[in-house]
Amino acid sequence: MSDQGGPDDESATIRRSDLRGSSSSTPGTAVDQDDSTVSRSSLKVRPAQDQPSRRRSSGATATGGSRWRALLGRRSSDDDTQSVRRHDVEPRGAAAGGSTGPASPASRSTRRRPELPTITLPRVQIPTAITQTGARLLDLTGDRIRPLAERSEPVWRPVLRTIAWVSALGWTVCLLGLLAWFLASRYEWTELAMIAVACLVLFLACVALAVGHAKVEIRTDVDPTRVTVGEPATGRIEVRNLSGRGMLPLLVELPVGRSAARFTLPSLGSGKSHEELFVVPTERRGVIQVGPATTVHGDPLGLVRRTMEWTERTELFVHPLTTSLEPLGAGLLRDLEGQVTPDLSMSDLAFHALREYQPGDDRRYIHWRSTAKHRRLLVRQFLDTRRSHLAVVVDTSPEVYTGEDEAVELAISCAASLALRSILDEQDTTVVCHDQQISRSTAALTLDTFARAGIGAIDVFAASGDAAALAPDASVAILVTGSHRPFIQVQRALAQFEVEVIKVALVIDPDAQVGVRHAGGLTILTVRELTDLRRVLFSGALA
Repeated sequence: MSDQGGPDDESATIRRSDLRGSSSSTPGTAVDQDDSTVSRSSLKVRPAQDQPSRRRSSGATATGGSRWRALLGRRSSDDDTQSVRRHDVEPRGAAAGGSTGPASPASRSTRRRPELPTITLPRVQIPTAITQTGARLLDLTGDRIRPLAERSEPVWRPVLRTIAWVSALGWTVCLLGLLAWFLASRYEWTELAMIAVACLVLFLACVALAVGHAKVEIRTDVDPTRVTVGEPATGRIEVRNLSGRGMLPLLVELPVGRSAARFTLPSLGSGKSHEELFVVPTERRGVIQVGPATTVHGDPLGLVRRTMEWTERTELFVHPLTTSLEPLGAGLLRDLEGQVTPDLSMSDLAFHALREYQPGDDRRYIHWRSTAKHRRLLVRQFLDTRRSHLAVVVDTSPEVYTGEDEAVELAISCAASLALRSILDEQDTTVVCHDQQISRSTAALTLDTFARAGIGAIDVFAASGDAAALAPDASVAILVTGSHRPFIQVQRALAQFEVEVIKVALVIDPDAQVGVRHAGGLTILTVRELTDLRRVLFSGALA
């Protein structure tokens, strides 16, 4: 079949409606009946710009370079965009030489399947009425069941404790024996009956070994109860048989921190005792819980295990490392009671001046010689003094330190050294470290506070506010922090103290140079290790 046209015949298009097998498709052109039909396989795509202005079908896809543009989300121009339409095709023969031959069944083109639709499943939500109804039922049943459970506690509590004796392995053996017994009685299987008897007898024997009460007395001692990191700490456990007959070997467990010490006691006669020693690890700062000591009754297989507690918990305080420092009062103007302030007072030791007597003044402070000389009552007036008060705030946020947890431990050691020196100087001391606070206490209790303190992110502004509230009369305020804490945050935190307070920022930085500098109304001390603290304080940084 040939069409009438010029050199653009290759780009001419033929619609499906025009291919109906008519004798002629174009005026002046004769076409045979056999060639009047064109198969779908002999048709090719025509350019999109030659199509009549018609809306594209939903199944249209981009070809060639426009397909990548469509995948990239870009709009393609009308000049290079070609659209595949099921009803816009062209004979392949026109593209080859301008004439079409018989359709070849082997050259059948594949049709692109449309994309599958996306299905979005709605989220299953429980109606609010159901949840509210369930909550009300729980409240009603809880109010009614709770009194009944409290009255029947003497009955079900021992049963619950007895059930707790049996381990998962013991319940498995018991259920296996019952199941084998049921199957053996139903199907008359002798082997299953033997298995059932063996399992049940073993279970009952283990329960019998756990039943009984050992009459013993157990004592645990830890000496000393306060140590510094790395110092040895030993403990002692003593078990005495109080029964009138001999006692079989007994297993005693003693929790020590996160681990547990196990002692297998030998057979003890009546009134005999046995002693064991153990070592408590003190490599890290903290509070180690020792005890309670428990006796374990049960079988060697672990089917039944019954424990009884005999002692209370004992706390072992592992204090942080500290270094000896010079007295912190060097450079401070103090009298016998403390630092002198410009505030006037009617009762103190720092004499200031004389003034006329006013109703309500204490007659003990009348200066009689001056009164006789000037012939009017004169009383003494004093300058108010205050004791030196050190407030220490520790920033325990690991992210602000270089070295994280180890650097935080160094910061706590520096703060503990400052607090210990202040207490030895008979000054008031306030410490805020993570979730622990203490003020005006002894050296031992202050170090116990450092031992209890944890490591974690804190709000340094809120922590400094707590210290300012605990020590409104503070004379020196120290914030121990890391090098990654912004200076503006340190400045805002220490600004909560009074203006006359000496404000110091102790920065832990292993990469910086040890020294003292002043900036923004603060004294900044930089240390790399614990021994550097003595050097920076020796220069009178707190004066």
